[in-house]
Amino acid sequence: MKKFIIIATTAAMLSSCGIYTKYKPAETVPDSLYGEKIEVADTLNFGNSDWKEVFTDPHLQTLIEQALQNNTDYQSAQLRIEESKATLLASKLAFLPSFALAPQGTISSFDSQKATKSYQLPVTASWELDIFGRMRNSKKQAQALYAQSIDYKQAVRSQLIASVANTYYTLLMLDEQLALSQETETAWKETVDAARALMDAGQYNEAGVSQMEATYYSVQTSVIDLKEQINQTLNSMALLLAETPRNYERGKLADQKMPEDLSVGVPLQMLSNRPDVRSAERSLEAAFYVTNQARSAFYPSIVLSGSAGWTNAAGSIIVNPAKFIATAIGQLT
Repeated sequence: MKKFIIIATTAAMLSSCGIYTKYKPAETVPDSLYGEKIEVADTLNFGNSDWKEVFTDPHLQTLIEQALQNNTDYQSAQLRIEESKATLLASKLAFLPSFALAPQGTISSFDSQKATKSYQLPVTASWELDIFGRMRNSKKQAQALYAQSIDYKQAVRSQLIASVANTYYTLLMLDEQLALSQETETAWKETVDAARALMDAGQYNEAGVSQMEATYYSVQTSVIDLKEQINQTLNSMALLLAETPRNYERGKLADQKMPEDLSVGVPLQMLSNRPDVRSAERSLEAAFYVTNQARSAFYPSIVLSGSAGWTNAAGSIIVNPAKFIATAIGQLT
């Protein structure tokens, strides 16, 4: 009974110190944080839609898939997940005993006497008892960082898809502007030719023709500027796709179709869909468990170690064949 009371008291003290406290995110918000309360019954929102349902242009879908395959930032995010996964595995394996094989042998001779040969073939084991939660909090921290890396990958993925789509629609817009400017250029050229013919016939003055020519040259300049903007936008698209710039196949701006039913959704759902918000929450969770680790450093660490194997050296005596030897040590630091 006394032992049970001591154990219960120790557990209560450790919990009160925060070592075994589990992270709990805030589930309540201040009143009127989002303004006046509005009753909504919307359960579907834009954030839950798949990108292929939103961007239906086949050319755009091909570009997005290529970006997801080749973009260096997205590949780095995937490698970051693998790194966090390996760290989490290492923190889990820390609960298990560690084993080591350390064979050694010596040859010694004194005063030209026959050499003495001794050897040891031990297998050592070491196991730390996680009584004060150091390894537990380390594992919880690794789990939080692993979840954060997944959220970071989703954030990079969403940003990449949005950037490719924005660049693509910018190209379509510039294509439409270029086509209109070229049509305007052709129309103004015909107007200038007609005005010059009227001037040659004495029915129009030179000032009016010069003004028309100035407008025509201004339209020509805008065509050149639009071509340069298209070239720069193609370079931006190539940067997203991690390839050399080229001319990309694309549709028409008038042929683009977007979903008819787009719902913004409930603010709480919008926040839960944002990977940057979830990543910030995971960062806070990791910091919480790091604080618990710092608290556990004030408490002792208990390590059980031992070794077993064969040796022919028993102090100053050398025996053959070798004998089995075993040791066990408990260490309190």
